[in-house]
Amino acid sequence: MAEFFNTPGGIAILILAQVLAVVAFVMISLLFLVYGDRKIWAAVQMRRGPNVVGVYGLLQSVADALKYVVKEVVIPAGADRSVFILAPLTSFVLAMIAWAVIPFNDGWVLSDINVAILYVFAVSSLEVYGVIMGGWASNSKYPFLGSLRSAAQMISYEVSIGLIIVGVIISTGSMNFSEIVRAQDGNAGLFNWYWLPHFPMVFLFFISALAETNRPPFDLPEAESELVAGYQVEYSATPFLLFMAGEYIAIFLMCALTTLLFFGGWLSPIPGLPDGVLWMVGKMAFFFFLFAMVKAITPRYRYDQLMRLGWKVFLPFSLVWVVFVSFAAKFDWFWGAFARWTTGG
Repeated sequence: MAEFFNTPGGIAILILAQVLAVVAFVMISLLFLVYGDRKIWAAVQMRRGPNVVGVYGLLQSVADALKYVVKEVVIPAGADRSVFILAPLTSFVLAMIAWAVIPFNDGWVLSDINVAILYVFAVSSLEVYGVIMGGWASNSKYPFLGSLRSAAQMISYEVSIGLIIVGVIISTGSMNFSEIVRAQDGNAGLFNWYWLPHFPMVFLFFISALAETNRPPFDLPEAESELVAGYQVEYSATPFLLFMAGEYIAIFLMCALTTLLFFGGWLSPIPGLPDGVLWMVGKMAFFFFLFAMVKAITPRYRYDQLMRLGWKVFLPFSLVWVVFVSFAAKFDWFWGAFARWTTGG
């Protein structure tokens, strides 16, 4: 059997099994993310939330997914049918394939490439095409306006996210997520993680992630009071489900990136406790909880406020931070906290 897995056929089966394991984890997590999002929102508003289907309403997400799957797919008469169907598939597939380079533990990664950050950044940048295609193919002015808003918003905040990540790359000297996590390992536990030296950027990254994934208070592309449902307004049944799933998968990806870049990935926060995948998943769940709380308690921004925040506040601040980290790493300021690649911290 061991010899078989060294053959091309055996290697293909192993890769397929690993891909299915990652897909299964993301899709099962998706069910609980939607459930948790609704429960947290309900608790803030002093409601019960989902509580009928299954024990404590745990199967509500499954019931909703089945409802979308069995409903009739309605395509507007004037829509471009091929692009209309391709748009939600593009959003879903691109959100899913970004997980290929996300490590859940030391060595637990589908593809441990040296340019993992560039890969994720490239894939996430392409996700805007699914939104634009959906808005344009609907052949209606409201989805088209929603898609243009979303494109401008995603591009604006991707710039800030990219510059923030550049600071982490400078500190680590690598674009490999596993190396970034190893650079945060040390005897001081959570005080070795990058949240401490890159403290201001943690907040900017989190807020930019909200805007990048169209989450409240930056959900202008799908603001109910203004654009009915944005680029999704003409979608129903399974295509709408794919858009929704792609959005939540992208949100969970941002939780994983926050964990890997600033909070030690799978590393234990307390020295002496074993590291492992449970720390990674637990941190991701905590950051999703923060995403859900922001949705529940924060009023929506106006569109001009959103764009001004991205271009006039976050962009200059992140540019200045990159310059500061460059000097701090070059001249070993702050006891080498910004230069793990030279100190071996």
